Amino acid sequence: MKYCCVLSTAPSLKKARELAGLLVFRKLAACVSIVPGLESHYRWKGKRETSAEFLLIIKTKTALYKKLEQTLLQHHPYEVPEIICLPVTCGSNAYLKWIDQSVR
Repeated sequence: MKYCCVLSTAPSLKKARELAGLLVFRKLAACVSIVPGLESHYRWKGKRETSAEFLLIIKTKTALYKKLEQTLLQHHPYEVPEIICLPVTCGSNAYLKWIDQSVR
């Protein structure tokens, strides 16, 4: 697949905006949508946890995934951040062309 959406979460709107801005500035993402109001339930270091988070939906090209992942790992406050890559199997030609023009 030529395109993908990467999902990640952030602990605050400030951090979500910082990560989104960095990815767009470095041309690793064409667009990052921030979804507020997420409540995550998970197990961490043997304890059940619940956190309010912000979901980042990152639109990019598959060829940029590794560099995007490295950037998130360097700048993310979590010890083990969520970074999940989902393939885009099809989409609007105009939107996919825009992604091509927006990233390096």
